[in-house]
Amino acid sequence: MAAYKQYEKQVEEGFVKAAKFLHRLHIYRVFDLPYQSQIVPLAAILADIGDASEHQSIRDKLATWYWNGVFGELYGSAVESRIAKDFVEVPTWLKGGPEPTTVTDTIFRADRLKTMRMRLSAAYKGVNALLMQKDAMDFRSGQRFDHTVFFGENVDIHHLFPVDWCKKQGIKPADYDPIINKTPLSYRTNRIIGGYAPSVYLARLEKGDNKNPPIEPNRLDDYLRSHLIEPELLRSDDFSGFMRDRQKRLLGLIEQATGKPIYQGDVPEEGDDVGDDEDTVASEMLNSN
Repeated sequence: MAAYKQYEKQVEEGFVKAAKFLHRLHIYRVFDLPYQSQIVPLAAILADIGDASEHQSIRDKLATWYWNGVFGELYGSAVESRIAKDFVEVPTWLKGGPEPTTVTDTIFRADRLKTMRMRLSAAYKGVNALLMQKDAMDFRSGQRFDHTVFFGENVDIHHLFPVDWCKKQGIKPADYDPIINKTPLSYRTNRIIGGYAPSVYLARLEKGDNKNPPIEPNRLDDYLRSHLIEPELLRSDDFSGFMRDRQKRLLGLIEQATGKPIYQGDVPEEGDDVGDDEDTVASEMLNSN
C-alpha cells in the first residue's frame, strides 16, 4: 500500500499522457485500440520519462516503438514478458541506447494485408489509424479526421468496392474483405456509396444533390489520393488493379510507421487475423452486442 501511494500520482499521469499520445495517433476509442495490453507499458514508460515526452524526437521514437508492437503483432501473447522488456529497454533507447526487442523482433509480411479482414486484428486497426494520421480526407466533405470530425461525423471503416457490387461480380469475400479494400469514411459518405460501383458513386459525389454541393473531379481525386488510392483504378472499377496497387501503397505506409522494410518472402500464414490478445477479443465481443 505504501508503494502504491508513493507512485499513485505518477502512474495516473502516465495513463493520462498515454491517452493523449494515442489521440495524436488518431486512436480515439477503445473499440479501435489495437492492443489494450500495450497501454500498460506505454503509460509506464511515459510516467518514467516525465517531461522528456514533450519533445518531438522522443514522441517520434515512441510512435515507432508503438507501431512495431502493433504491426509485429507482439502483444498478442507472452504479454507479461513483453511489458517487462519494454519498460526496461524503451527508456534506454530513448536516451540513445540500443533498439528495444519490440522493434528488432518485428517482421511484417507483405501478404499479411490480404488476411486482415476483421477488427479482431490489431494490425487491421493500425492501418485505419495510420490512414487518418496521414491526413486522409472524407470523400464527401474533404474534412480530415481529427477527433471532432471523427465523433461528429460517425467515422468508421468502410468498403471502397462495396460488398453488394463485389458479390454481383462474383468476387469472393476473401478477396473483397481485406483492409486493402477498406478505408475510414463518415457515415453520410458511406450512405452515398451504398452498393454502387465506384465509378457510379464517384459520379454521384461529383454531381452533388440538395444536401451536398458538387465536387470538382480534380478535388475528389485529391481526396482519393489522401487514402492512398490511385483515382483512375477506382474510377474504372478495376478491382484487381486497385487491390494490387493499394496493397503496395499501404505497405509503404507501414514501412514508414515502423521504420523497417516489409518482408517479401513466402512464409505461409498460420491463420487469418492472428496475433490478437484476449482482452482485445473480449472488447470486440462486448462492442458487438
